[in-house]
Amino acid sequence: MRISFHGAAREVTGSCHHFEVKDTSGKVRQILFDCGMFQGEQMCGSKNADVFGFDPKLIEAVFISHAHADHTGRLPKLIAGGFTGSIYMVEPCIGLSKLVLEDAYHIMKEDAKRCGSSILYELDDLKGVFDRIQPVSYHQEIDVAPGVSVMFHEAGHVLGSAYISIDAEGKRLVYSGDIGNDRVPILPETEPISRADVVICESTYGDRTHEGTEQRSSLLKEAIDLVIRDRGVLMIPAFSIERTQELLYAIDQLLQTELKTHIPIFLDSPMAIRATELYRHFKSYLKFDAPILAQPDLDFFSFPNLRETLTTDESKAINDTQAPFIVIAGSGMMSGGRIMHHLRHHLPDAKSRVLVIGYQAAGTLGRRIYEGAKSVRIYGKEVEVRAKVSAIGAFSAHGDQDKLTRWLAPEDGQTPKKIFLVHGDREVEEVFATHLRHHLGAEVIIPEYQGTYEG
Repeated sequence: MRISFHGAAREVTGSCHHFEVKDTSGKVRQILFDCGMFQGEQMCGSKNADVFGFDPKLIEAVFISHAHADHTGRLPKLIAGGFTGSIYMVEPCIGLSKLVLEDAYHIMKEDAKRCGSSILYELDDLKGVFDRIQPVSYHQEIDVAPGVSVMFHEAGHVLGSAYISIDAEGKRLVYSGDIGNDRVPILPETEPISRADVVICESTYGDRTHEGTEQRSSLLKEAIDLVIRDRGVLMIPAFSIERTQELLYAIDQLLQTELKTHIPIFLDSPMAIRATELYRHFKSYLKFDAPILAQPDLDFFSFPNLRETLTTDESKAINDTQAPFIVIAGSGMMSGGRIMHHLRHHLPDAKSRVLVIGYQAAGTLGRRIYEGAKSVRIYGKEVEVRAKVSAIGAFSAHGDQDKLTRWLAPEDGQTPKKIFLVHGDREVEEVFATHLRHHLGAEVIIPEYQGTYEG
């Protein structure tokens, strides 16, 4: 089994892993796990525009771990390159992927106009992705070829997320996708690994431990209390899929128990609003700590304080609202979307706050703000940062070092012989690799971009 890494190798985005495996007749079969976009940069001036390090025409199947753009964003480009095989994903992932890819297409066209280059694919290529999708269930065995089978397992990261196992050549390889945090209040727990010879594991938070769930709630309440006291604006940049829904659930629980306030809360993200509808539709895939769906007209995003601003005019009208108020908007890394307008208006205000609840990749505006920049450039203008910035790591949809270490110890008690670390900053991967070598005694490899290794 040969594995080559065409994204998320010594960086956090662009997940795309190429496998060459032999079936029982000795014929080599080529498949992909994920085909994601490199984020934190313009699509038309980055590795997104590079030629794939493999021939898309030779790929027989693609298996998608979840809907986030850094795991799905280059699927239309794969179609444009001549891919004609099947794309497999868990059913709720289909609708979410459609939202993500349609949004990415519009961003790509805007980027291409700004930097004067060609777009990466056409609208027909985007439509072609959904012509090739095959919905699958967790634990459904998918026979790719004689002696080559694939299965999806609950990852607990976002709605419809999975880690993926492949059995071939007498070995089992497990690919993590993104592994969810501990005790996520709206999702099932991550399924343990039954056995694995080789694991490709994400390492986003491989160097740290998140706060506990109790701290998450108290820190969120504190941020809201402080912005009410100071009569400022609380800006929460949030990824539209999962982070927003988990945040809404947490706010709803606070409003029912500890936080009696009528402060306006704006959900200013068309994608998040539409994604939340899909969460409602696929509620059988969710798990709640409280029975919030017991009544047909009661759910975690319908509390009285919440105002959804779907249109541009509704979004602009937020600026006419008297502080204090809360605005939840994308993008989660502050690299585009409606949050940019709110940052431009309120970052110079010392009474306002930015609450970071998700990973901020290197090179993004969010990373610069999180690391304490005194001023940032937004839409070509320098904006002073006087607003207070804080973070709650426990809202992350990614497992921390403790969670990933536990997940990497299979139920059969046999440590994987080989672990490849992907989807992490290089310095984080180095820390996590040292930790795993000490605790598990496995061979741990940090693969190079487009490097090829034996599985």
